[in-house]
Amino acid sequence: MTEPQAALLRALHDAHGPALFRYVVRLTGDYGFAQDVVQEALLRAWKRPALLDRDDEAARAWLFTVARNLVIDDRRSARHSREISSAALPETASADGTEAILDRWLLTDALTALSPEHRTVLVSAYYLGRPIAEIARREDVPEGTVKSRLHYALRAMRLALQERGVTE
Repeated sequence: MTEPQAALLRALHDAHGPALFRYVVRLTGDYGFAQDVVQEALLRAWKRPALLDRDDEAARAWLFTVARNLVIDDRRSARHSREISSAALPETASADGTEAILDRWLLTDALTALSPEHRTVLVSAYYLGRPIAEIARREDVPEGTVKSRLHYALRAMRLALQERGVTE
């Protein structure tokens, strides 16, 4: 397309684009589709350079006719006749909590594999948030023993989770 034809096409768009868009929106009620129709009508005008040489009213009539025909073709298409629009999609994703339940099940299973002493310090420290001194007082053992049990409990827990395929 030559520079004068490109300028004529820009002028055609500037002169008739907004009115053509409003016309298609009134026909369809769909802004996105209206933009597509206006773009397609102008593309077809670009493919017909002889149209750009016509007077303004003839070009406008041609554009509106093309836009109307594009809307009719779309409404007659199989896509449109088989498509049902709905405000709410039936297959919307929602959190069902399955993953959290499986995680709890795996952790509980791994915890049962630990010795009672290791399980007690691990649950007290990490799940109940108790400090080492309080755990030592409750279990009636020195704090160093609680720290040692906690260290070995974490190693045993890691091993139990590895056996279940959770960690590497």
